[in-house]
Amino acid sequence: MPATEVMKDLAVKLISGEIRVVDLSGSLGPDTPILQLPPDFAKNTPRVEIHKISEYDKDGPFFAWNWMVLGEHSGTHFDAPHHWITGKDYEEGYTDTLDLQRVVAPVNVLDFSAESAADVDFLLTPDHVEAWEAKHGEIGAGEWVVMRTDWDKRAGDEAAFLNADDAGPHSPGPTPACVEYLLSKKIVGWGTQCIGTDAGQAGGMTPSFPAHNFLHRDNCFGLASLANLDKLPAKGAVLIAAPLKIARGTGSPIRAMALVAG
Repeated sequence: MPATEVMKDLAVKLISGEIRVVDLSGSLGPDTPILQLPPDFAKNTPRVEIHKISEYDKDGPFFAWNWMVLGEHSGTHFDAPHHWITGKDYEEGYTDTLDLQRVVAPVNVLDFSAESAADVDFLLTPDHVEAWEAKHGEIGAGEWVVMRTDWDKRAGDEAAFLNADDAGPHSPGPTPACVEYLLSKKIVGWGTQCIGTDAGQAGGMTPSFPAHNFLHRDNCFGLASLANLDKLPAKGAVLIAAPLKIARGTGSPIRAMALVAG
């Protein structure tokens, strides 16, 4: 089918509802859970603030708008390669220089929600991924891979979402070997429903925070605090995860969405 016909067919199916748009983002506001760094780091991301400029009043009788305070990595967000030291030398590793063609791609949804419910420190291994591929098909080059844990169900309670104690945060994520295995597939990026792309206890892994370390080393992207992955098939959807074009940005809150047939 010619490319113009493909686009026309896509447009018709979007309008008719044969292709649905699934929202994969949480709401961004003062109650959005925010990652807290250890006390030995000088600064933390501020809480999201929304300040009214006007709303059909003396400050603007015909219009309503707000101004905001937020960090690049607040809420459902995109990690660009420059976010981590291993990706610091990529000129195309910022939100305003990355190749936008890469952020719209097929998505593989690895459902490990049951395992994550049973063990908040559940770790995804290459064996888990290979077993998933044997059932659903191989992960292809240029595709997204996301891990469904249903952690988004905790987002209304920051303490439950961050799930930290004296030993640090507890949330599911990948092992170093798992990240390396996925990158051997030449994926475009990895995403989770937790506060960050790594497991809560990833600071104690070798290397520390392997998802950040390896993804950005390979000029790949990360997605965090995704929502509604339970509404996607294992394969067959297209993920759209475009960051704001922030000058020299290391990341950005996003309205992640997926195109799903049926």
